[in-house]
Amino acid sequence: MKLYAIGDLHLSYEFNRKALQELKPHPDDWLILCGDVGESAEHLELAFSTAKRNFKEVFWCPGNHELYTMQSARPDLRGEKKYEFCVELARKHGVHTPEDEFVRWEGEGGPAIIAPIFTLYDYSFRPAEVSREKAVKWAEETDTVATDEFLLHADPYGTRDEWCGALVRKFADKLGAAAAAHPDAKLVIANHWPLREDLVYIPRVPRFSLWCGTKETEDWHTRFPAKVVVSGHLHVPRTDWKRGVRFEEVSLGYPKQWGDVHASGRDINDVLREILPGPEAPLGGEAEMRWRRWV
Repeated sequence: MKLYAIGDLHLSYEFNRKALQELKPHPDDWLILCGDVGESAEHLELAFSTAKRNFKEVFWCPGNHELYTMQSARPDLRGEKKYEFCVELARKHGVHTPEDEFVRWEGEGGPAIIAPIFTLYDYSFRPAEVSREKAVKWAEETDTVATDEFLLHADPYGTRDEWCGALVRKFADKLGAAAAAHPDAKLVIANHWPLREDLVYIPRVPRFSLWCGTKETEDWHTRFPAKVVVSGHLHVPRTDWKRGVRFEEVSLGYPKQWGDVHASGRDINDVLREILPGPEAPLGGEAEMRWRRWV
C-alpha cells in the first residue's frame, strides 16, 4: 500500500492523453492528482475515471487550468462557480477534493492525514521593491504574463488576491482542525501551488513567480504538523527538505518538457512520485535540493 502523486497532466495535449492510458493498475495504492489536469470537463472526466480505475483512492486539488473559463464551453462558469463545478465532477467519480473531509492513512509511513487544499496566489512572490500595483507590469517587462490574467476569474471576489486570502483563511482553519483531531498523525498537504517562495526556481521565466503562490503559507509545514508537502505548477520535478519536512514537486508537464523522458523508454508510471512511505528524513532534517526527471 503506497501513496503516489502526479500533477500537471495537461490533458489538452494528445501526447499526454495517450500517456495517461499507459497507467498501470495499483489496486491497493492511493493517488494524488495535484492540479492542472486540464481545462475542460472532458479532461477532468478522463483523469478521474482513469485514476479511479487504477487506484483504490484518488485525491485531487485544483490548479489554475481547471479554473479557466473557456468561452467555447461554459462561459457562465466563472471563478468560484467553476471550482464548484470541478468539485462535483470529482465527487461523481468518487475522488476526494479539498471540500471533503480529509482521509486518514494507516499504511506504511503513517498514520497520516491526506489533506488536499486550494490556496491560489496573491502576487506576493516578488522582490520587496516591487509594489503589488506594479507587479504585473514588472513581469511584463520581460514579456511574462500568465494566461490566468485573461481566463481565471475571481467571481464573486473582486480580485484573485481577495479570493486567495479567503482560501488561505479557510484551509488554515481546516488544517488546524485536522491536526487537533488527529494528534497522533502528521499531515500530507497537497496543493497545486508551492507553499514557499524559496521552492520556486524557474530561471527561464523568473518573473512568473507572481502566479506561483502566496507568502501567507510560508510556515504551514511547521505551523501544522506536516510530514510531506506535495505541489505542482512549476513543471520542474524536485525534492526538498525543510526542517524535517519533505517537499515534492510532482509535475508531469507539457509534452516538450517530458517528451525526452518518454523517448528514453520510460512512461507515466515512471514519473509517479512515491509520497508514502517515502524516504526517511535526513539527519538534521535538512538536505540539498534534488532535481528529478523521473523516479
